[in-house]
Amino acid sequence: MSAPVQVLPEAKIAVPQVVIEKLVKKYGALRALGELSFSVGPGEWVALMGPSGSGKTTLVNILGGLDTLNSGRVVVDGIDLSKLSENDLVRYRAEKVGFVFQQFHLVAYLTALENVMLAQYFHSVTDEKQAEEALRRVGLADRMTHLPSQLSGGEQQRVAIARALINEPKIILADEPTGNLDEANEEIVLKIFRELHKSGHTILMVTHDPDIARQADRRIELAHGRLHFDTAQHGPGHPMACPLADTDDCCTPVSAEDEIRFDHLLEQIWICCEAGKPANVASLQPAGSPGSLPVLPAEPTGKILGRMTERHLVELQNGEAQLTPVGSQRARGVVRRHRLAERLFKDTFSADDTEAHTQACKFEHIISPELDQRICTFLGHPKTCPHGNPIPPGDCCNGKPKR
Repeated sequence: MSAPVQVLPEAKIAVPQVVIEKLVKKYGALRALGELSFSVGPGEWVALMGPSGSGKTTLVNILGGLDTLNSGRVVVDGIDLSKLSENDLVRYRAEKVGFVFQQFHLVAYLTALENVMLAQYFHSVTDEKQAEEALRRVGLADRMTHLPSQLSGGEQQRVAIARALINEPKIILADEPTGNLDEANEEIVLKIFRELHKSGHTILMVTHDPDIARQADRRIELAHGRLHFDTAQHGPGHPMACPLADTDDCCTPVSAEDEIRFDHLLEQIWICCEAGKPANVASLQPAGSPGSLPVLPAEPTGKILGRMTERHLVELQNGEAQLTPVGSQRARGVVRRHRLAERLFKDTFSADDTEAHTQACKFEHIISPELDQRICTFLGHPKTCPHGNPIPPGDCCNGKPKR
């Protein structure tokens, strides 16, 4: 007698919570989003990145029902936004999404509690106890009766988060939520987002900060209104702006040794450009002076430059190495970190020139963008290194005195 056939339960397939298909958005002749397609799973934290004008905020506004699309399809939690009337969009915004913006958008004459309850009002139900609980959740139990002018920037942003959460939205849309915050308040707000993520909220967060993006499950980069990079396709280990995102080599790993070699040669090419001299391949040194680099296996300069060319960091013409836009941006960062480190060791630790240079060569490869800005701020945003060479300014230097 044959054994009875065992019927296996049907496999459960996760249905995307956000589906974007060939999304196009135009403002007159300007195309803000062009044929954009990707999906987001339930409970996923996605960091949206890209240069100014790449379409990030436009995308968030469409997902939030604040703007409409010209063509394509956007489905959020089973709702096709292209088919909603204006009244339907109002209801959708109230029930499905929570907004957190860089600007807090609090009503100046309402207390923290009243600002949160205002969001309930648009949902047609007000519940003071629920609003109080939302403020406790973000650590503002003792600030409920304060007006926005009586709250710090970080506290105002936490009120905005409590307001975004009050109607228990399925999706949280955050547009640079830490952009106006100092470091301490930024960490408080990010901790709240980590807790929201842990509790199962789907988060789409626009950010320019690589350190914040690394905390997300996934990073999506837009460029000129199109999908430029997605870690779901290309892997999370690639640099924040992978120059190979659209090639077959995108997922080819770059060794730590090569990263150091690349930085060293990019720095030399930058210095040549700075001096108005050609960067002759024959004059570039792959190993540098003794003590200036970690011990690496010897390799010809031309071979290293060949790999750099494949990664669109440099171009080789008539025996000269020229920086591409991607290579120039990276070289600028290396030079900035090196010269800031020289300043730090020379001015703060009274190191002699040799020691300052040796330590700076090590630090230029490991200083994070966040630490770079901290060092620059600590030093008072210096304009030159101890040898008088210019330090490329960073975002932290805008409007700051330089010496």
